[in-house]
Amino acid sequence: FFLLQVLNEKKLQEVDSLWKEFETPEKANKIVKLKHFEKFQDTTEALAASTALVEGKLSKNLKKILKKIVAKDAHEQLAVADAKLGGVIKDKLNLSCIHSPMVTELMRGIRSQIEGLITGLPSREMAAMCLGLAHSLSRYKLKFSPDKVDTMIIQAISLLDDLDKELNNYIMRCREWYGWHFPELGKIITDNLTYCKCVRKVGDRTNFASSDVSDILPEEIEEDVKAAAEISMGTEVSEEDINNIIHLCDQVIEISEYRTQLYDYLKNRMMAIAPNLTVMVGELVGARLIAHAGSLLNLAKHPASTVQLLGAEKALFRALKTKRDTPKFGLIYHASLVGQTNTKNKGKISRMLAAKTALTIRYDALGENTSAEMGAENRLKVETRLRLLEERGIRRISGTGKALARTDKYQNKSEVKIFDPSGDSTLPAVSKKRKIQEVEDQDTEVAVKAKKLKAEMKEETTVEDDEPVKKKKKKRDKEKQVEEEEVLNEEPPTSPTVECELRCPATCVALLLHDALFIATFVCLQNTEKKKKKKKKTKDEDED
Repeated sequence: FFLLQVLNEKKLQEVDSLWKEFETPEKANKIVKLKHFEKFQDTTEALAASTALVEGKLSKNLKKILKKIVAKDAHEQLAVADAKLGGVIKDKLNLSCIHSPMVTELMRGIRSQIEGLITGLPSREMAAMCLGLAHSLSRYKLKFSPDKVDTMIIQAISLLDDLDKELNNYIMRCREWYGWHFPELGKIITDNLTYCKCVRKVGDRTNFASSDVSDILPEEIEEDVKAAAEISMGTEVSEEDINNIIHLCDQVIEISEYRTQLYDYLKNRMMAIAPNLTVMVGELVGARLIAHAGSLLNLAKHPASTVQLLGAEKALFRALKTKRDTPKFGLIYHASLVGQTNTKNKGKISRMLAAKTALTIRYDALGENTSAEMGAENRLKVETRLRLLEERGIRRISGTGKALARTDKYQNKSEVKIFDPSGDSTLPAVSKKRKIQEVEDQDTEVAVKAKKLKAEMKEETTVEDDEPVKKKKKKRDKEKQVEEEEVLNEEPPTSPTVECELRCPATCVALLLHDALFIATFVCLQNTEKKKKKKKKTKDEDED
């Protein structure tokens, strides 16, 4: 620890140009001066002091130095780079502290010229001390514990997946290669490891009759293999080809043995680091969750909904983009509890399992107890819930308790009312097309009314014939005069003029009949006059 005293406070006010005052050691000595220096006894003491400063705590050595300053210069202010540390010093020692941008620029200048401000420290020794302290401090921050290292799990599960891929490629190549020589063997022996062991031991298919494979195959399968070897359809191969196939079989057997060893190692590491997580979802699923999150601590920070969908990010964002149903599970789908449920209840069980798994992850990452009791309890709860769902055993609380609860499917009933357009029109709703009977009825009514009109016209003519001739002449003369006056006084008709049978214009008298049907009766004035003249001539001739 060393303490510096500011000589010229006016220059500190110019924060932007303060770096110019620390360009050379001579300029720096004009701004600040070394007042007190105290060295550490060893590296452990220096590490303890630096870790206390990093955490914002006051170490014992620093407290002793500050007490001496308080005794001498209690009125002076102390410039502190860490505001948290300044608050601790002010509470415990009643010493006023300053923290501002000016202080940070001042600290930066002091660090750049620390060798000129503190004499008697060679640059090489200073660099070695800084490097050693930096290594110790970084090791302390990591808090290295070999029992809680999850990076080994991440590497192991990644290697296990790579081995599975390589094994599949090698076995497929071995079956295809040896299948040209003995194709029937692949259908008889389905297990890949047994197939490779059998090929390595026997080699050419002609050796199956004389060789003993009872330690690899059961008796029934051994007899089938020997019978198939005698009547095989495969081609002949050379000894060099058989040697290469046997070498490939050796590689497959070695990799498979190493895989089983690696799986045992991963199982032991998972039980040591995350025992509750291992009990809940298994070693492989738990290790894949840790590898996907990056570490056990990062996985503990995720909520249960994120744990449920870890590994299905691409499907989730695609569903959100296309506005479709989001996925219900990710890596947790491969857990044994989700696998043994039917498809209807997989979503419910995966949601419940993710909730319980999130609790066990936090217990493993942040708890001090290494027992797997909590994981076993939560697994039992999930299993009972699964049993209830499969048996449909959600029973009623009231009543006998034997009847099953009715779980109807929820259907959202919208309260939005649809607009009825029938209320817009005030006219009565009449169909556009009329029925055939209605049209026929209307036609008959029109015909009857027309007959009535003709009969009335005939009656009028007969009445006129019965009257005396003299009276008729007088009446006719009067009627002519009246009609002529009416014709002269009449306004032009609004109805359109039409031509009658004699091609003369006439007024159209419209009569309103049933259902807005109009019957136009055309009365031709000229025709009536001609008819009347003809009647007169006939009567005069009769009289004569």
